[in-house]
Amino acid sequence: MIASKETLEPKSTDYVMPNSQRVYVEGEIHPEVRVPFREISLAPTKDFSGNLEPNEPVRVYDTSGPWGDPGVAPNSAEGLAPLRAEWISGRGDVAAYDGREIKPEDNGYLTRGHEEFASTAERKNRLEHFQGAKRKPLRASGGNPVTQLWYARQGLITPEMEFIAIRENHKVAQASSLQSKPESKLEACSTFHQHPGESFGASIPREITPEFVRSEVARGRAIIPANINHPELEPMIIGRNFLVKINANIGNSAVAS
Repeated sequence: MIASKETLEPKSTDYVMPNSQRVYVEGEIHPEVRVPFREISLAPTKDFSGNLEPNEPVRVYDTSGPWGDPGVAPNSAEGLAPLRAEWISGRGDVAAYDGREIKPEDNGYLTRGHEEFASTAERKNRLEHFQGAKRKPLRASGGNPVTQLWYARQGLITPEMEFIAIRENHKVAQASSLQSKPESKLEACSTFHQHPGESFGASIPREITPEFVRSEVARGRAIIPANINHPELEPMIIGRNFLVKINANIGNSAVAS
């Protein structure tokens, strides 16, 4: 039996996970920044006397996008919301222009006839052209590159950098404040406990700050892949002193997101 399109189309409710909720942390340098986290509730711990000790919820990195927010009903046929659109335009160094016409090879077809054949209604896997958001492409207009590397080397902390710092931290700042107090000794079972380990030459601070993100990018030790023509993406960073990322190559298609 071949599943229908309706059963395959992801919905926000499909990603609701038990004992957890979507929460947001706002930025301080850029108040418009809202970083999503998945907050997982933990059951209380029972000691040998039968007493229950409550446990604080744990926040984890959440990359489910709008599908992880029960208050949002995203439609993949319409494209993703341009999360970074105002951040990009607010820097005042980009301009929209008319892009070229989409060619069959952009969507993996050899000829126009090949593409038209794939679009015939009789085929179960027929091609459906994306009817969602149609945005004009952007390009630099201020005479300088429009990359996070350029901004970092100008000493600018962008909203993308603060977004990354908040997401990379989880509750590291809280753990650091506890560890800095001599009278507060963390137990090995605490979620804030961390063994010293071996850094192998890395320089990872106790807390990932927006300034640390900026400095690592400026030094060329980390990259922020945040193309101006993908305003829908949630900023992330790749570098030795940051969390490991796993890439998924979804394919080649001339769509907005």
